[in-house]
Amino acid sequence: PNKEVRLGLMESLLPHYVANNAEEANTMVAYLSRDIRNGDMDAALHRLQTFLSTIPQCDNTKYEGHYQQMFYVIFSLLNFYVDVEVRTPRGRVDMVLRTKTTLYVMELKLDKNADMAMGQIDLKNYPERFALCGLPVVKVAVNFDSERCTIGEWRIERE
Repeated sequence: PNKEVRLGLMESLLPHYVANNAEEANTMVAYLSRDIRNGDMDAALHRLQTFLSTIPQCDNTKYEGHYQQMFYVIFSLLNFYVDVEVRTPRGRVDMVLRTKTTLYVMELKLDKNADMAMGQIDLKNYPERFALCGLPVVKVAVNFDSERCTIGEWRIERE
């Protein structure tokens, strides 16, 4: 969809997923977008952690793909390039997020830990696949906590 459609979706859907104060929701979205554009993935993940913890619990969400899809939708609505299950010579990266200044290689886990996710990025040398992209590559390892229904922990490392 074009930018106007995405913005319309964001304005109509996000208030239902956060506090009833739509102004606060729009502010959170603006700050999240700014954090990512400015290369502050740590701040962005803090905001996403808070955001995800406001979503009412639903059945059948205790699998990694649920969170992968949520990240995909959120990043896409913010007008960033995002792709999932990106093939590399040694496996598949869960998610790749590209901004104008940075390429993020993201490994997502559910009820494990961020060290395990980072270990997989390193073991399979996922950044190697993007060596010629012309952007700095940042490794992002995220663990989702299914009991809390939000991000549990994360690690970020620059190449």
